[in-house]
Amino acid sequence: MTKSENIVWHDSEITKQQRQERNGHKGAVIWFTGLSGSGKSTISVALENALFEKGIRAYRLDGDNIRHGLNRNLGFSAEDRTENIRRIGEVSKLMLDAGLFTLTAFISPYKEDRDQVRELVEAGEFIEVYVKASVETCESRDPKGLYKKARNGEIKNFTGIDAPYEEPAKPEIVLDTNTSSVEESVAQILEYLEAGNYFKA
Repeated sequence: MTKSENIVWHDSEITKQQRQERNGHKGAVIWFTGLSGSGKSTISVALENALFEKGIRAYRLDGDNIRHGLNRNLGFSAEDRTENIRRIGEVSKLMLDAGLFTLTAFISPYKEDRDQVRELVEAGEFIEVYVKASVETCESRDPKGLYKKARNGEIKNFTGIDAPYEEPAKPEIVLDTNTSSVEESVAQILEYLEAGNYFKA
């Protein structure tokens, strides 16, 4: 529900389909979800590069990057996490309307929040990618030293330690990064997109 009154949505005269035809490919929201350290950002960067090399228009939204600007007023409480994902969902929908592949790398720990983003777009336009890795694997990587801080009580509400993570029930893609490399993960996503004819307008 919006707090603003007397506002009306102003449609563009250019449709999403026309933008896709101009681009030569469909668009989609590729939503990476998983624990911190599972590989979401690393794989999304590699996928963005792979799509760019194919001439596919794509843009990546990363959790830390978004919190530097658009969502810098949000913390990590359950309420703020939900608002964080709501905003990203709305941004992703706008970028999808522009005909782009939007890659989002967010822990997004709550199933209900992810499902609400799915409901914003049409069937087939939301591709949930579960970057699956155990807490032990993520903690052994700990690229930002966050798990160590969480264990020491320096960070509160840290997903996987003292805050929950709800695994996706039926994600379109599961990447098991306990064993799969970045290259293998990107190849798996590209295979899914090619099989689904996303590279054709």
